[in-house]
Amino acid sequence: MVRIITLNLNGIRSAWSKGVFPWLAAQDADVVCLQEVKAQLADLSDEMRAPEGFHAYYHLAERKGYSGVGLWCRRPPDAVIEGLGDAEFDAEGRYLRADFGALSVVSLYLPSGSSSPERQEAKFRFMDRFHPVLADLAASGRDVVVCGDWNIAHREIDLKNWRSNRKNSGFLPEERAWVGRLLDESGWVDAYRRLYPEATEECYTWWSNRGQAWAKNVGWRLDYQLATPALAALAQSASVYKEQRFSDHAPLTIDYDRMP
Repeated sequence: MVRIITLNLNGIRSAWSKGVFPWLAAQDADVVCLQEVKAQLADLSDEMRAPEGFHAYYHLAERKGYSGVGLWCRRPPDAVIEGLGDAEFDAEGRYLRADFGALSVVSLYLPSGSSSPERQEAKFRFMDRFHPVLADLAASGRDVVVCGDWNIAHREIDLKNWRSNRKNSGFLPEERAWVGRLLDESGWVDAYRRLYPEATEECYTWWSNRGQAWAKNVGWRLDYQLATPALAALAQSASVYKEQRFSDHAPLTIDYDRMP
């Protein structure tokens, strides 16, 4: 079995103070994909830079307290690839890939467009830039899983209030169609949906801090593991952990019947 966990931390220092490391350390994960680290290396404690039991790698944003992704690996990867080769988005720390034999695991933080029209345009630029990268990965012959916060709810069952969010970032028709092309044309498989095709309220991984979204489970499914078909076919189980709150996102764990 290979266990992969993805979690948007909304700040590693904040999540650390809420007990995220003891929980992750107890999960027996082979790879942990982290997003929104919101720190630079100098900001991290020794324990965050080198968490016990893991080999840790980070691709962090140039801007302080912003974005950033990480990978914690039980065994050292054969290679680590940092960034997309795109100056605008590599400066934001959004893509980190680790290779283990024929298996590649990617931690992704796709931009949010909710803060302004300018950020929505940046999100669309990232999607345009990232689509051929995903197409190349899908055609590489490798087993690949891209884990992270995609900041898009693909289907109506992926968020509670879909009717009122049809014109909002994260559920725009263009965004949903982009995910649809990845699944229908590029060959990617939504590993969670392969296992639980009709799950609704139990599938949510993010809740707004406004109102009582968490208490009422008014959530969105924004965190995915998209895998190449042969790997996705080996997905055995998936779960969203909600017993503790480490950030405004919940960890998504998927077990694959494969040894890297």
